[in-house]
This record gives sequence, structure tokens and C-alpha cells, in this order.
Amino acid sequence: MIKIMFVCHGNICRSPMAEFIFKDLAEKKGVLHSFSISSSATSSEEIWGSIGNPVYPPAREELLKHGISCGGKRAVQLKKSDYDKYDLFIGMDSNNIRNMVKIFGSDPEEKIHKLLEYSGENGGVADPWYSRRFDTAYNDILRGCTALLSTLTKNA
Repeated sequence: MIKIMFVCHGNICRSPMAEFIFKDLAEKKGVLHSFSISSSATSSEEIWGSIGNPVYPPAREELLKHGISCGGKRAVQLKKSDYDKYDLFIGMDSNNIRNMVKIFGSDPEEKIHKLLEYSGENGGVADPWYSRRFDTAYNDILRGCTALLSTLTKNA
């Protein structure tokens, strides 16, 4: 089983969108059983005490437009101990990558990657919290997740 953690700043927009888009793609391809998929935040801004905020309503609505539910998902923070529990950490942008390396201390097994690198792109998924373009974020994440799933199933 391949264990993947999608990561963004707050775990209320991009990384939960990626988590549920990837799960949907893997289910439709009949390979969901081959993966354990989660998402987390590099910051604690969306977590109060030990309770994280739910997926941001416009992100949730964008997923629902495509028949994908993210019900029950709440923000959680990435921990140093997660490094040994997952095979891949997929960040949405360069800031996420930098912050993951800070949290982990290093990346000796080269588990940290940017999502869009799987689709041959250098850029990141723009944060729709600021851009308000949840449709664009969805399309970028879908493209990256489709390429990631293809890469992982091709190598299986």
C-alpha cells in the first residue's frame, strides 16, 4: 500500500481537495485499495485546540460540483513523526515544500514533491483562499492528481 499525504498551508482548501480528488480518481480506476490517502497543514492557523476547521465552504462546493464529497474532513497539522509513516508528501507550492522540510528537518528519502511536477510543470497550485479561483485550483489539482496516479500505477 502506498501512503500519500497531501499538504498545503491550512488544510482547508488545496490539500483536502487533492485528497478527495485523488481518492475519487483511484476509486474510479479500481485501485483505491492500493493507497492510503490523507492531507494536512504546515501551519496551525486552522486548528483550535485539537479541533481543526472543516474544509472551507467554497472548496467543498467546488468538489461537490464534480460529485466529490469531503464530509467529515477537518484540518490537521503535519508532524515530524509523519515522515516515517508515509511514502510521499505532496505539497501544493514551493512554500509548502520549504515548510515541510522545516517540520521534518530534512528529506533524506526524497519523499517530498510538488504536485504539479507530476504533470511536467514547475509551478504550484495557486491558493484559492487568496485568488478566490476554486475552479482553477480544482483543475490544477485534478491535472496533478491524474498524473500522480498514472505515475504510481504505471510503476506498480
